[in-house]
Amino acid sequence: MAVSMRLMRFGEKKRPFYRIVVSDRRSPRDGRFIEQIGTYDPHQNPAEVRFKEERAIDWLKKGAQPTATVRQLLIRSGIYKKWAERQ
Repeated sequence: MAVSMRLMRFGEKKRPFYRIVVSDRRSPRDGRFIEQIGTYDPHQNPAEVRFKEERAIDWLKKGAQPTATVRQLLIRSGIYKKWAERQ
């Protein structure tokens, strides 16, 4: 099963709020997911990103592939660097 870390959209029209989830790559964007590992609110100034750091690192170790956007959020929060150092 291919697992990815991606954004799941919530919020009102033109006011998105995202949950960062781990899901099967074949499931729809807002469909089933395995675990929620964080949130992303682009309307805050600056944008607010929260991760469950240990769970995110654990899923990266297991081979979950982050999407391009989630990878940038992981890099910005410093989690991606911590994961790379542990390898």
